[in-house]
Order: sequence, then structure tokens, then C-alpha cells
Amino acid sequence: MEKIIIRIKSASGNIPSYETEGSAGADIRARLEEPITMMPGERRLISTGMYVELPEGVEAQIRARSGLSIKHGITMINGVGTVDSDYRGEWNVPMVNLGQEPYTIHDGDRIAQAVFARFQQADFVLVEEVNETERGGGGFGSTGV
Repeated sequence: MEKIIIRIKSASGNIPSYETEGSAGADIRARLEEPITMMPGERRLISTGMYVELPEGVEAQIRARSGLSIKHGITMINGVGTVDSDYRGEWNVPMVNLGQEPYTIHDGDRIAQAVFARFQQADFVLVEEVNETERGGGGFGSTGV
């Protein structure tokens, strides 16, 4: 499988890293001048110090780290964030403390993970109606348990 080459400018020298050979997500680290303590319910934009050049046709999906989520209630405000291939600003992670205790993030802590995926854009065509299917308009839960 051909690897995706990603160029990164990093204030700390940290770049995303895979913790195991089979990891899909590369861990992203916080870049902080001083620790940040997030109170329960608090939302913060956490700096990574990274500026990334994604190849055209590649997106980065920024996701919460499951260990932080289950152990401390620390997750991402928007669930999964998308970084587009033409974005060149600093990567910041929108985090929230859904836990019951304050949580402190330190410089270098692994705060999120990035999954890189190729994509293609669609052409949209306005029509009078769409084709029917067996499922039809059945939404959430319509296919059973």
C-alpha cells in the first residue's frame, strides 16, 4: 500500500506518531507554554504547534482518544473534526471535559489522533425526485436492533 507523505512544520519538533504497528490513528500532542486545567463542562481549544501540508485529495480526520474519553471524560467538542487539504493554519483541537473532575493537560500529552484518508469531491445534480429503495425513508432504528 502506498503511504501518504505529509509535510509538517512543528514548533516543538513533535509530529503525529503511531503507537503500534496496526494503529490507524496517529497520536497528536499538545503544545503548551504551561499546563491547562479543564474544569467539568469546560471547552478549550488546545494548541498542537503544528502546521500541516496535506496532499491534494487527502483529509485528516481528528478524533478523540478513547482512553482519555472513558477514563476522564475528555473528548472533542465536535466528535470528529476534518482538516481539509488546503488548510495551512495551526492544528488546534477543540476539547471538552465531560467528566466530573478537573483534568490537566500538559505540554506533550497525547490529546487526539489523526486518521488520514483519500477523498473525492462530488458533482451535485438537482432532480425532481430520487429513486426508491426497499428501505425508503426509514431513519434511525428503522432496520431493527
